Amino acid sequence: MFMKNEKEQSGSMFNALTAGSKIVGTITADSDFRIDGSIEGDLNCSGKVVIGEAGRIKGTITCQNAEILGLLDGKIVCHQQLSLRASGKIHGDVQTKSLIVEPGALFNGTCAMGNASSEPKKA
Repeated sequence: MFMKNEKEQSGSMFNALTAGSKIVGTITADSDFRIDGSIEGDLNCSGKVVIGEAGRIKGTITCQNAEILGLLDGKIVCHQQLSLRASGKIHGDVQTKSLIVEPGALFNGTCAMGNASSEPKKA
């Protein structure tokens, strides 16, 4: 099976798309999601998204936190913290509360930071 739901040592659940696997379409996840394969479409995640070094996403990501070690070609709306690691590449638009970029990372696009990226407040 190409997508699996794993149990971490802490007992929390996360989803994973393994290397060599590809999904075309929209994905919605209530828990953390790690991508080592390829996605063409949108990913809406209530938790943290990790794009591994072999991971590729062409589309839009909406999440709480993200760590990019692979490639994102599109847009990301990260409500808390986005970390772009040295091996990571973003071609597109970023909207986040805070951004960490390691030396060696590649970012081509636009970035909006601060309160503009926070989640809508409930009435």
